[in-house]
Amino acid sequence: MKNLGSTETKNKRWRYPRFFGAADGEKAIICGDDAKHIAAVLRMSVGELIVLCDNDNNDYLCKISSVQKNSVELDVMEERKNEAAPTTDITLFQCLPKSDKMDFIVQKATELGASEIVPIMSKRCVSRPDEKSAAKKLQRWEKIAEEASKQCGCGKIPVIGKLKYFRKAVSEYSKICLGILFYECGGKKLSELPIKTAPKIGIFIGSEGGFETEEAEYAESCGIIAATLGKRILRCETAPVAALSILMNL
Repeated sequence: MKNLGSTETKNKRWRYPRFFGAADGEKAIICGDDAKHIAAVLRMSVGELIVLCDNDNNDYLCKISSVQKNSVELDVMEERKNEAAPTTDITLFQCLPKSDKMDFIVQKATELGASEIVPIMSKRCVSRPDEKSAAKKLQRWEKIAEEASKQCGCGKIPVIGKLKYFRKAVSEYSKICLGILFYECGGKKLSELPIKTAPKIGIFIGSEGGFETEEAEYAESCGIIAATLGKRILRCETAPVAALSILMNL
C-alpha cells in the first residue's frame, strides 16, 4: 500500500468526506447512492481525497481515480485505525417515545459512541407500532445511524436492533454485561459503578413517564443496577444524551 508520508496525513485528522465500504488492497470502489452523492452533490473530481471506512474501525485515505455516474473508483493511499472508536461497547435500550423523537435519539446516540441501539416496548410507551410500521421505522433509523456515523467520524455504524419487549431485553442482556437502568425514582451515582472495568455496558432509558415500579424491580432482580442522572427529571430524548456523555467521559 502506498504511503503519502506528508505531515498533513500523518499528524492531522483526515477531514475529508467519509463513506463506508471495503478496500481491496490498493483499490476500492464506491457504488450506488454514495457514488451519486460524490459525483452530483459534492461534485468531487479525479485527484481529490476521501476517507473510506470498512465498518470495523479501519480508515483508508483514498484518492479518486475515476468518477462515473453510478461508481467512483479509488486508489488507497494510507490505512490507520479509526481515531474515534470508544474503548467500551455501550448498548442503548431506549423505550419508544412519541412522534419522531427516536430519530433524534438514534442520531445523537450514534454521535456519542453507542455501539448498538435497541428500541424497547415498555408499559408506559404511548407509541406502539405494528410489525409493518416497526420495520419501516427500523429502516429509517438504520439510515439515520449511517449518516450520523459519516458525519461524526465513527469507525462502525451502530447496530439498530429489532423492537423488543422490556422484560425480554432485560433478561437477555443482564447475563452478559453491566446493566444500568436510569430510574427517575433514584439510584446509584454513575461514579459509584464499575464503569472503567466493564467491557460492555447496557443502559435502559424510559419513554415519556419513565418506568413502572414493577419494571424497575424486575430489572434489579435480574442484576441490572438502578442509577440516577441527578435531581432533575430529564425528557426521554435528553436522558440518553446525558447518560452517554457521562459514561464516555468516565
